Amino acid sequence: MSVARLQKGDTVVVISGKDKGKTGKVMRLFLEDGKVIVEGVNLVKRHMKPNPRMQQGGILEREQPIQACKVMLADPKTGKGTRVRVKTDDKGVKVRVAVKSGEEIPSPRKAAS
Repeated sequence: MSVARLQKGDTVVVISGKDKGKTGKVMRLFLEDGKVIVEGVNLVKRHMKPNPRMQQGGILEREQPIQACKVMLADPKTGKGTRVRVKTDDKGVKVRVAVKSGEEIPSPRKAAS
């Protein structure tokens, strides 16, 4: 499934797997692999030895990539997962629209600017 419907900063809901039901923000997209890294989802423990950059070693928890087909964009109105439809507004700009509520999904890139 395509990663094109997602953008960095989007809020998504995990729909299958061990983290089913969790929500989080998309931190990174891997377009060529069809994977995404979601904040607080698919955590693994990494054992690190002490080194000059990290004086104290230990066990770190960090997010790993998850298949993009296992996440759905969260509906801005309800917070539940929804499919996405792309429409062109009157100015000729493409916007993402939630199928369930019909509500426009704002781009996180434009909101940050």
